[in-house]
Amino acid sequence: MREQVIISKGIDWVTIWLYFIFVSIGLLCIFSVEYHHGENIIQNIVGLKKNYARQLLFFGISALIAIFILLTDSKLFTATANISYAFGILLMMATFVVGKDINGSRSWIPLGFFNLQPVETCKIFTALALAKYLSQPETNFQNTRSQLIAAAIILTPAMFSILQNETGLALVYFAFLIPMYREGLPPIYLSIGFSFAILVVATILVEKNTLAIILTGIAAFSVYFLRKSIKRDKGILIVILGLWMLCVSIQRFAVPYIFKHVLQPYQVERIMNTFGVDYVPDATTTELNTQEKEKQLKLKKTKKAAENYNVKQSKIAIGSGGIWGKGFLKGTQTQGDFVPEQHTDFIFTSVGENFGFWGSSLVIILYILFMLRIVFIAERQRSTFSRVYAYSVAAILFFHVSINICMTVGLAPVIGITLPLMSYGGSSLLTFTILIFIMVRLDADRQMVLR
Repeated sequence: MREQVIISKGIDWVTIWLYFIFVSIGLLCIFSVEYHHGENIIQNIVGLKKNYARQLLFFGISALIAIFILLTDSKLFTATANISYAFGILLMMATFVVGKDINGSRSWIPLGFFNLQPVETCKIFTALALAKYLSQPETNFQNTRSQLIAAAIILTPAMFSILQNETGLALVYFAFLIPMYREGLPPIYLSIGFSFAILVVATILVEKNTLAIILTGIAAFSVYFLRKSIKRDKGILIVILGLWMLCVSIQRFAVPYIFKHVLQPYQVERIMNTFGVDYVPDATTTELNTQEKEKQLKLKKTKKAAENYNVKQSKIAIGSGGIWGKGFLKGTQTQGDFVPEQHTDFIFTSVGENFGFWGSSLVIILYILFMLRIVFIAERQRSTFSRVYAYSVAAILFFHVSINICMTVGLAPVIGITLPLMSYGGSSLLTFTILIFIMVRLDADRQMVLR
């Protein structure tokens, strides 16, 4: 009994209870997606014939790992942060040799009863490595060298993810900008990031020549508005002209290059569909003649319904739940298997159909409370290592939750982002379990200063 008191000392039980609530909701939703009346539930669970049975097994494994983490000395995570990061990168590199192709992505390593996705687990190692680096006394974000090293820690796994055709998961690594900003990263980098995102959206929605004229008009207005300051300092004019040239170059060359050479065709299609634009390859970049272009247009029309099928069915399922929902196991879209990948990326649709607007709102509120709790935990840490790590967990959760839910209602392109702790998948559940319980372990020792 005495040992049990020592083990549980300092543990944040609010976080642990929220973790179990999300996993339980996820199991119920996966069960509602796959269960059909008359099935033998016990036989399915024992034989691991259904995804809800396998998810239950993954949860059992995750619970054992969580207990092991809670029994671990916090100093182990600081001591092994860099080694674990190197191991994570090696795992990602290993997928090019022993990887398994699933849905066009070679990012999985087969391990018998389940497939490991290193790009998922590497988020843990990246969070530890970033926390380790930022907790060093010599790290100063006013120094360009420190900024470049931190950027390299984040961008290396993101680059490998892109090479594995997992562009959506690569975007998750940009969530680490949030803890970096908390630790002193100049706000200009966030401003540049948001400006680039706005420029990309404008490039999609506005005709390229029109957008170039608009950007020129903004530059001309800025010169006129700052004309008195420009007379005193000609450097301001150089900055304005430089920004104008940069924006036009991004709009004319960088964005088309990314769409053609970085993103996959289906990803470009989904991004365009999100903004209500039909994607047609540009004749100057794809070297299509008129006949080939017409053929592509006809093909686009025939494929348009199929490309939007997931999101359309997702909207129908969520909308059909109404205010109070149709009730557990009573959803027609869910029971009829109309929503593809409903047990993974589109698990939120089962919440919307079964429990309606109020059930969906409750899940979103619980996620918000969960992330606010993690921020609260982060701010009470004495150790920079623990604070950075906790903010990394909150940032990853925020990115996954916001993108996934927006994805299911058509406000974001479908990029294969899971809903934390609720979507089916061993790699996803294990990753978030380890992320969260390392944070709980570090928080239990929050009076210590770790480096």
